[in-house]
Amino acid sequence: MKKLFISSLVFLALSSLVIKPAELSIGEKAPSPDTKMVDISGKSYSFNDVKKKNGLLVVFSCNTCPWVIKNQQVATEGYSYALSKNVGVIVLNSNEGQRSDADSKEAMTQYAKDQQYKWPYVIDENSAMANAFGAKVTPECYLFDKDMKLVYHGAITDNPKTPSESTRGHLKVAIDEMIEGKSVSMNTSKAMGCSIKRKS
Repeated sequence: MKKLFISSLVFLALSSLVIKPAELSIGEKAPSPDTKMVDISGKSYSFNDVKKKNGLLVVFSCNTCPWVIKNQQVATEGYSYALSKNVGVIVLNSNEGQRSDADSKEAMTQYAKDQQYKWPYVIDENSAMANAFGAKVTPECYLFDKDMKLVYHGAITDNPKTPSESTRGHLKVAIDEMIEGKSVSMNTSKAMGCSIKRKS
């Protein structure tokens, strides 16, 4: 009985040691910049393919998360703003746990069409990039400068819960400061959203 009790304690202790992906830190370079990911168009893109003169915006998103849906307008505005400032944009869907359902390529294609996406919307196979970034939720933004170093990580605005009541566009401010050669004054914020649905 005593051995069984000790074995149970050891099992519980080991079970609690869940290995979480390390979170990308400010100043670190974008991981695996040449890895190709399949877009809804059938083409493949890497971060280096998409980056522009002033940098790259990487966003982890999906089709069905209520947080993504209610932030879609500010997201589209933010991503379009990045493009207007010569910053490339790529949106990754890492929800491998829903790939045969709500986050299938077909569902992604329809969603991107409905939202009039002007940037690659790619499949992150096996959530490899989400793991490399330590990304946790959708939507979650990572802004890289022209040298592909991370300068901002977090939410699109200061009010993901009620975007219409936002008073600061974190992403837009970060883009402006980056382009002006300044240090980003608020380089991290709390990204709020649905957890990325990795394969169990």
